[in-house]
Amino acid sequence: MAKITTAVLQKMKQQGNKISMLTAYDASFAKLFAEQGVEVLLIGDSLGMVLQGHDDTLPVTVSDIAYHTRAVRAGAPDAFVIADMPFMSYGTLEQALQNVVPLMQAGANMVKLEGGDFLLPTVKALTERGVPVCGHLGLTPQSVHVFGGYKVQGKTDAAADAMVAQAKALQEAGAQLLVLECIPTALAKRITEALYIPVIGIGAGNVTDGQVLVMHDLLGISSGYIPKFSKNYLAQTGEIRSAIAAYVSEVKSRTFPANEHSF
Repeated sequence: MAKITTAVLQKMKQQGNKISMLTAYDASFAKLFAEQGVEVLLIGDSLGMVLQGHDDTLPVTVSDIAYHTRAVRAGAPDAFVIADMPFMSYGTLEQALQNVVPLMQAGANMVKLEGGDFLLPTVKALTERGVPVCGHLGLTPQSVHVFGGYKVQGKTDAAADAMVAQAKALQEAGAQLLVLECIPTALAKRITEALYIPVIGIGAGNVTDGQVLVMHDLLGISSGYIPKFSKNYLAQTGEIRSAIAAYVSEVKSRTFPANEHSF
């Protein structure tokens, strides 16, 4: 794999080439994913659930993310690596500026923050200081207790219009990538077409510039609930490498996600 940069991802959007993205937490899987053509690896705070066994992502620390970022970078030196900033690690601008340092030093190319309007000064400040930012709108897992559970977002006209405005504002503040989670396909299409930065979907239909899944969901090994928007590629292929290759192929060909994985 050639080295993936923000410029490469931007060009993929412009040319209509779909971006494949997976969560990764260690060197071995990171290497395997990169070898199968996954362009972007996300060290998600999902590790709190799939690795640590918590009920949600809230207990994850900056140190946890930094540790796994370092491992992923070692396994995939040319992949584009995004590190989640965990719960309340960017509650204030000062916290964000302090907590981003160990993540970038661990090998992240970009950090991901959840939320809309309140984040704009932080996104602007990080970008100005050389830290690329990925936004995250829709179902933001760190706000699960505010939402009252894992529910589809942006279903009303007012909520949809507000999300479009937030997406544009994040781009204007300097965000270079955006993740949309658990929103109606029609809204995802509006946002993707309204932005010049790449938009990655998870439970947002096949209209975004790329897709991301949690690796444990893709392999069907998550304990308990498997989300509607996921697909068990290991059951389909019977072998891990083939499962990853099938995921990448179906993202590129726009056959995943299908209607049954969308809202």
